[in-house]
Amino acid sequence: MPDKLLIASFVMLAAAGIQENTATVADGVYTDAQATRGAAAYEAECSGCHRPDLGGGTGPALKADRFARMFADKDLKTLFTKIATTMPRNAPASLGDNVYLDIVAHVLKENGFPAGSHELAADALDAIRVLPGRPKPPPPVGDFSYVEVIGCLTAAADHTWTLTSATEPVVTVPSAPTASATAKPLGTQTYHLIDALAYAPADHKGQKIYVRGLLIKLPDEQRLTISALEMVSATCRD
Repeated sequence: MPDKLLIASFVMLAAAGIQENTATVADGVYTDAQATRGAAAYEAECSGCHRPDLGGGTGPALKADRFARMFADKDLKTLFTKIATTMPRNAPASLGDNVYLDIVAHVLKENGFPAGSHELAADALDAIRVLPGRPKPPPPVGDFSYVEVIGCLTAAADHTWTLTSATEPVVTVPSAPTASATAKPLGTQTYHLIDALAYAPADHKGQKIYVRGLLIKLPDEQRLTISALEMVSATCRD
């Protein structure tokens, strides 16, 4: 019996870990260009039934409460399959997967979910979860906020290390990097990294790096304590 309990506990923990690592539609799973293409396809093929604003007509609404009731907490493939097999009404499954992916991107954008740096692809749909509503705006970033950033690890004077061409800080919690964080393009910020030597920075020089830690704002610079430092890419290029 104890062995069975241990096995059951392990399975539950593993399942929880898988759920935590699953991407969501708030993680920037499509691009603006893809959503723009999707808007044009939607206008031509779908707006007659669902209205240009996705508010619903002879077809159901594809946003707000109706969207949440139909698709929240399901994987994104459920939404894609529904659209790809039933639309347009007079010629279902006739537009091709790429066009349907573009339309899904448009629907996500109209529901308030952010764009990212990679286009939505068919093989990713199973691993992306639909959220029940519009994502909340990120909390304001103040002095001593716990944040995550992406940037280029660069050697500075006096054996110190900085994160250059870095993203704007985003308030986070102690956890694994989110998909949206690691997918962000580089930015214009610079952070002086405190205690970087504890992370063997010379091994990561010139790499694109994810850093999570405490933000300290000074009049002449921004500093980051480090609680996590992970390589995103071996080269510091988007």
